[in-house]
Amino acid sequence: MSKWLPGAMLSLVAASSANAALLHDLFQDHAVLQREQAINVWGRAAPGESLTVTLANSSSQAKADSTGLWRLSLPGMGAGGPYQLSVTAASGEKQVVDDVMIGDVWLCSGQSNMVLQVHRALDSRSEIANSTNDSIRMLTVPLANNPVPQYGFVGPVQWLKASPTTVPEFSALCLYFARELQKKDKVPMGLINAAWGGSKIQSWMTASALRSMGGYDRALDALAQSSKDPFAANSQWASIWEDWYRQRAKDQPWSAKPTGEWKLAPVERGYWEDWGVPELARYDGMLWYRTSVTLTKSQASQQATLALGRVDESDQAWINGRLVGAAGPGGEKSYPLPPNVLHAGENSVVVSILDTYANGGLPGLMESRALRFADGSSVVLNKEWRYRLPPANAAFPLRAPWEATAGLGVIHNGMIAPLSNLSLRGVAWYQGESNTDEGDRYQALLTRFFADWRAQFGAKTPFFVVQLAGYGPASSKPSESGWANLREGQRLAVNADGNAGLAIAVDLGERTDVHPANKQEVARRLARAARHLLYKDAAPPSGPMPVSARRDGDAVSVEFTDTTGKLVAYSAARPIGFETCGSSAGSCEYAEATLQGQRVILKSANASSATRVRYCWADSPVCTLYDEAPLPAGPFQIEVK
Repeated sequence: MSKWLPGAMLSLVAASSANAALLHDLFQDHAVLQREQAINVWGRAAPGESLTVTLANSSSQAKADSTGLWRLSLPGMGAGGPYQLSVTAASGEKQVVDDVMIGDVWLCSGQSNMVLQVHRALDSRSEIANSTNDSIRMLTVPLANNPVPQYGFVGPVQWLKASPTTVPEFSALCLYFARELQKKDKVPMGLINAAWGGSKIQSWMTASALRSMGGYDRALDALAQSSKDPFAANSQWASIWEDWYRQRAKDQPWSAKPTGEWKLAPVERGYWEDWGVPELARYDGMLWYRTSVTLTKSQASQQATLALGRVDESDQAWINGRLVGAAGPGGEKSYPLPPNVLHAGENSVVVSILDTYANGGLPGLMESRALRFADGSSVVLNKEWRYRLPPANAAFPLRAPWEATAGLGVIHNGMIAPLSNLSLRGVAWYQGESNTDEGDRYQALLTRFFADWRAQFGAKTPFFVVQLAGYGPASSKPSESGWANLREGQRLAVNADGNAGLAIAVDLGERTDVHPANKQEVARRLARAARHLLYKDAAPPSGPMPVSARRDGDAVSVEFTDTTGKLVAYSAARPIGFETCGSSAGSCEYAEATLQGQRVILKSANASSATRVRYCWADSPVCTLYDEAPLPAGPFQIEVK
């Protein structure tokens, strides 16, 4: 049974009004509720109000607490419908929800590959034309982030039936996953799409889960302070961030009088990729900017705001060595300044900008970058701007805890907390591209994430994870890979969890597009894993999986399980993509592989001394081992015993 959110947490935004809807916004016409589990229903009314909720032939009573919140559970029901859900208050208020179905409710979450809509996916025209299915309904949670957990959604929501008019904006993977499941289990499917492009896993977790992992306490303290005193929160964050940078660099570029060489920045050209500077032509990472502005005593004494205009992507800003703001992607940036940060005469303005994909910098008009004063006047920051690169080990810095996509728990608070009373069939999770810079930690993060959401949705909630698809240029020699590290974290976390499944997608990637269009095949593989776990389907849940690597004379033998038929190699007599490695980084060599039943025999110059085997180990690997399903063997690293 789902665990109710504490009343104190929900009451943060749960003030009731006499005219408010009695039911939470989840309960709309065409809703789907989970079969064969207690049906949790909740809402708000006048404090102390008595309410009766009826669904089909079941009724139950509740009483609103002192904040107006009420909640109850109805007995579980089998798949079916349509039914009417009604709530009646003792005062005479009533709300009725029509066309409610009982079936399976899936929460589809993650980042942009879960967001990717049908109209952007493979074969979209025919998919849309043939999409009518009254028994598949989707509710899309509006994007929201908040430093504290929320009761409701930030905007209106609606359950939509699958049809050519609605499906173009549906999550393609979520829709196709439900469609695949219905081929063997013909029950209504309720899909809740709560996903945000570019989001890190930490933003989807609760503060308590992150604190339990260690290393996040100071940032979470600053986040908690941000809703009470933004200036104090900036000071707390500045201490954390600047300490981090000092550990990696000898200077302090944010100071009013920094040392080191600063080169002329032609900001009028916009993105730094367009400056004509070779070292910036394809640069992703952080870049320092600085300029100065001269103020009168009258200007410096006023309340003021620093406006930066458009920034791509994230930024942090200092004035006279004091951090005044930090924000993630989206919108034009402006930061109210704390008292006494400005002074008469010359003032330094320093901005660090982080770009992780495509173009980066200050693409807005020069006039959009200014100090704006309380009296309505402004001073444009049109003096000379200069730039400098950080050390390589500081190119991808810490992100402010209140950033939406890279923050700590803030998306959870805005998009998942409002769902936390709901009974689910399971969670489909496609995320990780934004965590490839910390792939070594992803297994621990994903494991804690599973436990975190199960505390909210039920201890037996299953998770079905899409392993990252290939993306980026092909490698010509063995090398280290953050994407491969993260895929391994996904594999290990799922393998260690008795109630999770993995869909391998490495072979479905596109080297020049982080959003591969073939969501149909991803959905088939995800549904296969779900059928194996939930419906005890006899077919293996995924492609061939390694179980051991053993020394075999001067070779290494890798044993596989979960194969359908025999192992096969595509486009060659022998599979490629295997590496034999020593214990240290940089010790891997490509190996010559030979198929032998359910084993692959590896030979290489270092096979006799190898301590581990890697397969498909690159951002965008070429690997050709499949079974006769046909499904690919996924990326892995395994010790040689």
